[in-house]
Amino acid sequence: MILTKQFRCIHSASCQCTKGHLSEDVIYLVFHCLNWNPKLIATLSCVCKWFDDFAKRVLWKEFCRTRAPKMMLDLQSSGSHSVDGNWSALGKLLIYCAGCKKGGLFNRNHIPGHFVYQTRFSRTSGRSFLLPQCRTDVLYVSDPCEHLDQGEEGDVGFFRGVFKSFANSKVRKMLIKKSAKLHPTEVCPYCKAKLWSMLQAKMIPQSASCRLGSYEDCVEYYVCLNGHMLGVCTLLPLSDSEEAPELE
Repeated sequence: MILTKQFRCIHSASCQCTKGHLSEDVIYLVFHCLNWNPKLIATLSCVCKWFDDFAKRVLWKEFCRTRAPKMMLDLQSSGSHSVDGNWSALGKLLIYCAGCKKGGLFNRNHIPGHFVYQTRFSRTSGRSFLLPQCRTDVLYVSDPCEHLDQGEEGDVGFFRGVFKSFANSKVRKMLIKKSAKLHPTEVCPYCKAKLWSMLQAKMIPQSASCRLGSYEDCVEYYVCLNGHMLGVCTLLPLSDSEEAPELE
C-alpha cells in the first residue's frame, strides 16, 4: 500500500484521522513488539504530520538505541537528550548507503543507494579520518560499503559516519577558521543540511586511506552542519589492501 504524506494534517481534535486512532503508548508497545522495524516506522511517518512527529521523537530514537546501543549511549553522554540532525536522520544513516549520482556530490558515475542491514560503526576507525590535532573529537565511521567492478572506476567503497557534539568539535572550528566553503547545491542525504568538503579543506589524513584499504589519492568525504559524514573511495585489490600499512 502506498501512502501519501499529508503535511497539513497536525492531528488536532478536528482532524478526521483522529477517529479511532491509537494513543502514543499503544503505538510504542506495538513497535516495541515489532523490534522497531525501520520500514514500518517509515510507513507510519507517511500517514500524517502527527505520526511523522511521533516517529521522529520516539520511534526512530528507540530504533537507534536498539540498533547501536553503545554508540547511542556515547553520543548522548554529553548530557543532550537528542542528537544533531534528529533521530530519523541518524536512523537512516545507520542503515542506508546513499551511493552517488552522476554530476552530484562526488565526481563519479551513478551508483544507486541501497539499504545495508548490517554495518559496523567504529569510534577507533573514526580517529583515522581526523587530523592529529583533531583526534580528541569523537567520530564513528562505518566499514566501507563495497560496490565492485564499477568499470574504469574499479572497486568503489562508500562510508558514512557521525560526530559526537559536532557543534563543539575541533573539526568544525578548523573548518570555520579555514573559511571552508559549503557546497553550493548538494545537501546531506540524511538530514538535508549543507556540506563541507574535507578534501577541499585539506583535512583528510593519509591514515584514512589505510583504514579503508583504498588508494591514497582516491578518498573524498564531506561533513554536514549536523556532523554527519559521507564519503567515497577507490578500494585496493584485496591482495594489495592486506599489505597496506596502518598509519595513525
